[in-house]
Amino acid sequence: MKRWVTKRSCHFPKADENCEAYLDDIVAYSSTWSEHLDARDIQVLNECLFDFESSGKVVVTYLGNQVGQGQVRPLSAKVQDFPVPETQRQLRRFLGMCRWRSGIGPQPDGAGFKKRLPPDAGCPPLFLSNLSGDNHESGPTQSTSEERERRECETPEEIVQLMCKLNLNQQHKLTIADILKVDSQLSQQNHNQADNTLAYVFLKRLLTMNYQARYILCKIQTCEQTPVKPNLSVVSPLDENSFYGILSKITSADNVAKKENSIHPMDVQMAVFHCADRFLQQFMVTKLSQCQYALPLLVPNPFTKQIEFPLWTFRQIKKTWKTAETFGKVTSKTGPVYRAETPMVAFFRFGSVSSSKSQLMNSLINEKHNTFFHRHCPGSSKTRLLMDGVVEIAWYCSSGKDTDHFTDCVAFCNLHGDAGTCEKQREILTEMASVNVVLLHDLTENDNSMDIVQKLFDSPTPFICLLTDREFAIKQIDEGKYTMGFKDRSQSDVSADLRTAIKKCLSKSQKNFKLEDVGECEDIVCDEKTGNVKEGKETALQIVTLLKKEDLSKIKQKYLPCQGKLWHEWCQKNKELHRLQGEVEAHKSSIQEKMRQLREKQRATSFSELMVLFLTSLDSVEAGKKTFFVKWLEILLDDFSSDKLIDLHHEYNKGWSRVLELKKNHGKSQQQIISEQNKLESLSLKLNAALFGLEHIHREMGQIYEAWVSESKTKEEIKDISYLPRLAAEMMISGHPVELMDGDAAHVPLIWVTAVLDEVIKRLGDQRVFVLSVLGIQSSGKSTMLNAMFGLQFAVGAGRCTRGAFMQLLTVTEEMKEEKGFDYILIVDTEGLRALELAGMSTQHHDNALATFVVGLGNMTLINIFGENPAEMQDILQIVVQAFLRMKQVRLSPSCVFVHQNVGDITVGEKNMEGRRRLQEKLDEMTQLAAKEEDCDVTCFSNVISFDVQSDVKYFAQLWEGNPPMAPPNPSYSDNIQELKMDILSRGAISQCMTLSQFKIRIQNLWEALLNENFIFSFKNTLEIAVYRKLEDEYGTWTWTLRSAMQNTEDKLYTRIQNKKLHKIEEKELHGEMRETLNKVEESMQKYFEEDEEKDILIQWRGKFEGKIHEVNNDLVKRAKRKLEDIITQREICKNLDDRKTQYEGKLFAKSKELASKLKHKANDENELKREFSAVWGEWVKELCKDAPCIKDIDITTDLTNILSESYESNFVHERQSCDDYKSIHSTKDYSKYVTLKQRHMAKLWEQKPLEQLDQDSIRHLINTVINKAVAIVKSKRVSEKGYNVSYIQEITRQVKDCVNKHEHDNTKYSFKKEFVVDLLLHVYEHAGKMFVELFKAFKEANDPVVYLEKKKPEYYNVFRKYCQGATSVVVFGGLICSQLKEPILQSVYNKTTNDLAGEIRANLPAFNGNRSNLEKHILKSLAEEENFDKFMLYIHNPREHFENFIRDGVEQFMEADNPKALTMIKGHIKHKQQCIITAAQTATAQVKQNKGDANMWLKSFSDSLTDELEHSTYRLRGQNCQDITDFDLLEDTVKRELHTVIEELNSSFTSLSDLNMEMFRERPDEILIKHFSQCCWEQCPFCKAICTNTLEGHPGGHSVPFHRPNGLVGWHYREAYNFSIGFCTSLVVSDGGFYPPLEPNKKVPFKKYKSAGPPYSDWNITPDVSELPYWKWFMCRFQYDLENRYNRTFQAHSEIPSEWKTYTKNQAIESLYKYT
Repeated sequence: MKRWVTKRSCHFPKADENCEAYLDDIVAYSSTWSEHLDARDIQVLNECLFDFESSGKVVVTYLGNQVGQGQVRPLSAKVQDFPVPETQRQLRRFLGMCRWRSGIGPQPDGAGFKKRLPPDAGCPPLFLSNLSGDNHESGPTQSTSEERERRECETPEEIVQLMCKLNLNQQHKLTIADILKVDSQLSQQNHNQADNTLAYVFLKRLLTMNYQARYILCKIQTCEQTPVKPNLSVVSPLDENSFYGILSKITSADNVAKKENSIHPMDVQMAVFHCADRFLQQFMVTKLSQCQYALPLLVPNPFTKQIEFPLWTFRQIKKTWKTAETFGKVTSKTGPVYRAETPMVAFFRFGSVSSSKSQLMNSLINEKHNTFFHRHCPGSSKTRLLMDGVVEIAWYCSSGKDTDHFTDCVAFCNLHGDAGTCEKQREILTEMASVNVVLLHDLTENDNSMDIVQKLFDSPTPFICLLTDREFAIKQIDEGKYTMGFKDRSQSDVSADLRTAIKKCLSKSQKNFKLEDVGECEDIVCDEKTGNVKEGKETALQIVTLLKKEDLSKIKQKYLPCQGKLWHEWCQKNKELHRLQGEVEAHKSSIQEKMRQLREKQRATSFSELMVLFLTSLDSVEAGKKTFFVKWLEILLDDFSSDKLIDLHHEYNKGWSRVLELKKNHGKSQQQIISEQNKLESLSLKLNAALFGLEHIHREMGQIYEAWVSESKTKEEIKDISYLPRLAAEMMISGHPVELMDGDAAHVPLIWVTAVLDEVIKRLGDQRVFVLSVLGIQSSGKSTMLNAMFGLQFAVGAGRCTRGAFMQLLTVTEEMKEEKGFDYILIVDTEGLRALELAGMSTQHHDNALATFVVGLGNMTLINIFGENPAEMQDILQIVVQAFLRMKQVRLSPSCVFVHQNVGDITVGEKNMEGRRRLQEKLDEMTQLAAKEEDCDVTCFSNVISFDVQSDVKYFAQLWEGNPPMAPPNPSYSDNIQELKMDILSRGAISQCMTLSQFKIRIQNLWEALLNENFIFSFKNTLEIAVYRKLEDEYGTWTWTLRSAMQNTEDKLYTRIQNKKLHKIEEKELHGEMRETLNKVEESMQKYFEEDEEKDILIQWRGKFEGKIHEVNNDLVKRAKRKLEDIITQREICKNLDDRKTQYEGKLFAKSKELASKLKHKANDENELKREFSAVWGEWVKELCKDAPCIKDIDITTDLTNILSESYESNFVHERQSCDDYKSIHSTKDYSKYVTLKQRHMAKLWEQKPLEQLDQDSIRHLINTVINKAVAIVKSKRVSEKGYNVSYIQEITRQVKDCVNKHEHDNTKYSFKKEFVVDLLLHVYEHAGKMFVELFKAFKEANDPVVYLEKKKPEYYNVFRKYCQGATSVVVFGGLICSQLKEPILQSVYNKTTNDLAGEIRANLPAFNGNRSNLEKHILKSLAEEENFDKFMLYIHNPREHFENFIRDGVEQFMEADNPKALTMIKGHIKHKQQCIITAAQTATAQVKQNKGDANMWLKSFSDSLTDELEHSTYRLRGQNCQDITDFDLLEDTVKRELHTVIEELNSSFTSLSDLNMEMFRERPDEILIKHFSQCCWEQCPFCKAICTNTLEGHPGGHSVPFHRPNGLVGWHYREAYNFSIGFCTSLVVSDGGFYPPLEPNKKVPFKKYKSAGPPYSDWNITPDVSELPYWKWFMCRFQYDLENRYNRTFQAHSEIPSEWKTYTKNQAIESLYKYT
């Protein structure tokens, strides 16, 4: 049979090459599918009557092996259970089996097969001979070794074919210039590519930061298959139409075709990498990093067989991450990756495993992004050729948030392929890794890889072993050693466990990885140590070494002197030269002379050591080294300056923090703040001076050239420096940007720019260029957009990266030159407008000039906007239009495209048509205004700048797909970039492109025109408003000083009254008390008005405010007099009660002393003493109070019912009480049920029309007013001192009814039902009743003898106990004095603290540190931050209530916070009182001794000394009870000793401000602040409810407010319509419209004559003004739907909210409060 089969197989056309026979089986194999289906082979098979599988297979089972895909593998079932050899015989048996398997059957050999393996194809000979017992040495012969070396040096055929398919050549390297050439092809993401375009498409997509660049697929080249009818009798019993047969045929054919033709995506990447020059490699790796892809770290070169370390490619990569410290502080770190020292986790795979190592690593770094390419990525296959042995690295960068996978930056290295065969890479990684992670199949002990794994396990480096065929969770098997199974576990669980293990390992590992250290390893090739890379670095280091000796902030001053102060002064003089004044010629000559002098100084200082070294190196080195030298210098200078800038930024932040602290602490002098601010400014200048890079050296070249050319007398001098523009031109042609406008000086170095362009023209010819410029707000993504669009490398990041304007040339393909009509694209990138670094008017002028210059230069300008808000750019464009109209001689015709970046909604273009329309109208409007001013016949924006609102507004997706720092770029952003690029190029074909010489002339003309125009644009002058606001702040300070002084005076006099030392109050005495304070305030006012820098503006308000201060002082005196007189009156009323209390206490003292004399024998039994004392105490109290009148509790409910029943039926009152509607009357949304509409306001006689929201709000305001007045009545009655009287309820009732009647009288729409009045009275009674009960409780405690004596029980028990214990009368008496002092001390401290605490709150809370306007500003800020519509409505309709709530909340928060300063202040008051008491005791003792007095004299002297300090009297202790006190020294010592205990108890009771009992304050701190801020006008604008800002209540003149609001927010609407009115009062009063006053709804009043409507309209002064606070525009937009629901109106038709309003953000709204108010 064997012979017959062999004979038959010989008939095959290529039997010797691709056919094998064994027994009754024949296998035919080929390199390609087309060869395999060769018609001749099939015909022979049919002729030989063989059964065959016509579909073919990629892998077949043949002789116990799996054959296919270039490999022969034994079936796992055949070998997995082979016993381990233990004897030589068993070993020889095993080796025989291995040799048989290696010798029988086909073996792979390239595209064909060979019959037998060479002797050395199996295990190493030495290993075999040793184990088998053979003593002779065996090994390959010399000829075999040479053959192997030759084969190793040859590039494998598969790789050669791959390069051919990709159209790459390792000998002819790709360059950046090849890739950056602009073409008109737009690569679509989903289109398959031909093999020869894969590399090009990959690079182009990578250029745009599109991370889908890897997922490119090649086109499947399928051939026509010859239909062959198979004999299925052997294959399957099914017929040819069976599903199995069809599926087998299709699947096999397609699979083979795909496998034969597909190219692995990573093979594309690595093939391009191997065939790229150093700069393109660096470019590739930088872009891969931006795409958040892993980067090649160790790369086996398939052509040289060496392992390469491409350190150079990492030089431009920077990473930023944030680390959260243990105490909550987040530290940000930024730096180049090659210097970053981070932990490194290395991953290895041994053998074949079922799970993807790379996919697992992705889940650790970023679950949503394939950082490492893995087997499940699109396009992946098993046919990769260039990735085995490659080590890739990626960094995980933490964001400082709780969601971080790791708390710090961690490097992850991935060794692709079997780690057992990559010895060198494995050794390097394991040596440097902080953690080693190994993926294994289930290895046996004798597996070759187990030795390596064992070494990793034994090493001190933490080790994690992952077994793919085991099923168990993470387990720790030793310190820093973990293992885990994969089988049947979810990816998320595995990742979580592995991440936990890695964290634990990293926490214990101290080893850090640094990229540069890899270059020190042996047997690898570091690209920076060879060739031009090495030499370029050495040359650049010479310059950097020179600079390292110097202070960074002084380098430019020393080595680049021409571009500093001299250049800036020259620029200023040049501008003055174009704007001559006075005697023109004289002025002109003077300026020119100064300019010449400045140029001479530049020449004298030019060619510093640094510039000589740089220019010599640049001009002398050959072209290959020059590019590396320039690049190295750029990299090294960036590193050098970055290191130094970190320290300067840190110092600046500390200085800024000090300034903020000083501003908060108002005790610090203004001079100290100014001094710190000056230091900050100096540091800011130092920071600016420390910015040092390659662009500054280029700028110095330009200034040297200009200085010499401007003042050169001979051609020889000019010739000597002519090489400078040549060098710059060479750099520009090679792709480096050249500075067009100096960003620091805001000036174009015209001579230098012209010379450089001349040199470019000389080398390239006068080529046609399409000029594309970009303009936008700072940090809006301009440079990022250009980088992604054209593959440029402009600096990007937050802040002002680009300074001034730079131009860069881009080459276009030859095809595109013919198609588009231009040879180059010239990009003009600019710095961001509205830069924070340039503050004040200088920013405005700088931005105006830059915007005009850039737009004028370009054929097209991209107006870049971050988000959908174009408001800022509209301002810039208005400036540009005005400038262009004035520069008619330039004859410019630019165009522009609006690019909205970071727009998430893909349909925003369609949704924002209304915004586009309004943008067009706004642009046309500003153009018409500018044209009218310039007397030009221009009607629309596009007449000046070519602009089509339909096609020239683009919307871009967000840049990042997620949150940085780990987010990759959004592919949609790249798509948008490419679409815009294609649009730009298509426009370029129809635009009038310039030649380079024409572009040069345009620069000259445009700059000259700019110099001849002084851009002065009129904006609203807010200086006067700012000065007035500052004056009001000062006024608040002055009034607080007066109010605080009066509060202290009241406290002192109040204490005297309570101590019966003051019986009458004279107004002149109060004025005398206030005289000193008033004088100080007047002196402060005089100094402010006469010495402030804005005194010329202030003079107009001086008299007014001086009068106000005297009015406030007089008002404070009158109020204090009334208050103190009430206290005196109350004191007289309580005189009899005090006398009774004195009698009670005298008797109690005597009884306690008498009882103690009887029970001295029980002195040691405390419980017995308490029992005995308690037994008699009740009898004492009963005996003492038997004749005293009893104070009964009040019954408020009965009083209320009786009073209501006098006016209403009792049943009706009880009915309203039981239904509980009255409890929520203040919050009821609809009051329609409480009113009856008057007939003319009813829709029909039988139909009740619902109330409008304005009426609802009016009723609600009435209710709040009534409640506030009732509360005021309750507080005014002093129930706690005088007691309760039913007349108080009657007074409240009258007050409520009067308010209701007045409201009905003023309103003509409706009248109230009796249900409303009764419910309102019940609601008010409920509030007032609770207050009366609490106040009466205090009255009862103070006036009921029983209650009073019960409070004295502990005091007299101590007297009794001490007498029982044998204490002398002096000791007992001294203790009694101190025990009675405790409460007065505490109350005195509260009285003193309340005012000081209010002052402390004002000093520490910015909201209270100013006047009412300042408080309102903080209230509005708080409302915006909280975004609570109901609170907004409360503020708008009941501002006083909201103000009071805000103050109470602020004080409460302050009291709850940790305020050690305030606590120290309280304890200081306690200590002060202690010292006063001790001094009083000493004084009393001295007086008694001197006058030989008794205890009564001592007590009187003691009490008199404390008259102004404590509300305390010793009158009750005098008399018979102290006659036996004779040792006054002992009494003094006892008082001191007992007082110390009392003081300690008081101090221990105050551990925080929250320990303060707010009810003990005679006047609470929040009430003091409310009173301070409420003493002003509270009238509201009848149109918009804005609050009058006058600081005096009842002030003369009309009410006014600087900024009104849209009247729609209070419900104003158009008559007979449901549309809001959104006009501002200041605009309406000059309009032709009118309004209908609510009280006269049928009377139309023109807005211009609003005062004719009578009060309250006539009480207001509304000045016409276009000033509008953006805050309320934001509010209208933010709460549009809430307003519509509240008022049942809409913002539609002519009341639609303007699109401009919608551009305001909450932050902008809040900022406007500080900007305009």
